[in-house]
Amino acid sequence: MSKVSYYTAEGLKKLRDELNQLKDVERPKASQAIAEARDKGDLSENAEYDAAKEAQGMLEMRISKLEETVANARLIDESQLDMSKVLVHSNVKIKNTANGMEMKYKLVAQSEADLKSGKISVDSPIGKGLLGKEVGEIAEIEVPNGKIFFEILEISRD
Repeated sequence: MSKVSYYTAEGLKKLRDELNQLKDVERPKASQAIAEARDKGDLSENAEYDAAKEAQGMLEMRISKLEETVANARLIDESQLDMSKVLVHSNVKIKNTANGMEMKYKLVAQSEADLKSGKISVDSPIGKGLLGKEVGEIAEIEVPNGKIFFEILEISRD
């Protein structure tokens, strides 16, 4: 059974654009590479043909996975989110209780996660630990070397 994921309009557009790129540009390129390799002679000893067929198989697998993701994607209306607790697409400001360091993250679907831009997956240990918490609560997060405690300082949409 497929897993439903929640996306912003921007995240869903990015997925659809990638899917269209793979179908409209990469798939014809793969077919062309196979045709060119086939024209070079004996297929039983043609490594170029084998490589092109394998690349096409990987491309088709990626297209299939993306189609499934897009089919199970749900668009989130961020204006309707409850800002009293941390949810998917919440911006949350947290403070590490051990060292006082403050961080700000946006919780997103796994495929939208990008730590450089401050987007963490709701499926990550920190994301799971923050979900459902309210301002002032302490989130206890299990990490490989023990536990980290984060205080929820602020929850917002943007």
